Amino acid sequence: MVRRAAVVGKPIAHSLSPVIHTAGYVAAGLTGWSYTRIECAESEVAGLVGGLGPEWAGLSVTMPGKEAALAVADEVSPLAAAVGAANTLVRRPDGSWYADNTDVTGMVEVLTAAGVRAGATVTVLGAGGTARAALAAAARLGAAGVTVVARRAAAVDALRPVAAALDLPLTGAGWDPAGWDRTGGDPAGWDRTGGDPADRGPTAGPADCDVLVSTVPKGVADPLVSRWRWRSSTVVFDALYDPWPTPLAAAAQAAGCRVVSGLDLLLAQAVGQFEQFTGVPAPVPAMRAALLAARR
Repeated sequence: MVRRAAVVGKPIAHSLSPVIHTAGYVAAGLTGWSYTRIECAESEVAGLVGGLGPEWAGLSVTMPGKEAALAVADEVSPLAAAVGAANTLVRRPDGSWYADNTDVTGMVEVLTAAGVRAGATVTVLGAGGTARAALAAAARLGAAGVTVVARRAAAVDALRPVAAALDLPLTGAGWDPAGWDRTGGDPAGWDRTGGDPADRGPTAGPADCDVLVSTVPKGVADPLVSRWRWRSSTVVFDALYDPWPTPLAAAAQAAGCRVVSGLDLLLAQAVGQFEQFTGVPAPVPAMRAALLAARR
């Protein structure tokens, strides 16, 4: 029987998910399986899923559809429900859809490998679906707390129930440079009073933390990174991978930081999706080799 899967999002042409999954099918001997890309806006997720035939085994969901994926699912994993976002939709034998979030376990895996340990301070850039996964990953890693840097205070407020459910202390910070240090300190610092007035705290740079996780789209952080105060001991994870290095990653590398690429997360989260879609163990070495070959 022909079986199909795809990655959905907008934009999607750059996605390397087909490379990873297709290599997995070949290595696992899964004939008749195919994996493609589908351009799909958030408002189009429900219509897309509703029109898929029985040959569809699952969907990998990327920006901006991770929250919409929850709404179309008949069943949601506890992790996806807690995070409020799903990057995985699995077709059950009875035709129903199951939503999960493999971004969280993927982030935990790559950050642990980068040396992140319990008690770390974490800064997250952005407040969308991937940021929600970053909060859950931080909680699983035993982070001391998370600062979310966003352009709108309302976006941070939307994450507060997620952090509360995870028992994770959360501080909001303003993205606008006008919210930067006005206290007479280091002009490269970040004034957290630029975020929620209830979150007044000490001045610190966005990169002045143990772990910096960027979940924002391409180009959003570029105008600001040169003004940040970097700390060489910071682990920097940028969820982007095209183009690479991003200006954020390049600045972090120049400052001596350990940098984790979005490719690392792409592979880690794809492994979980592959196993849920197919029901067989993922041939990780073959999937990793195909990904690295595609980026050469």
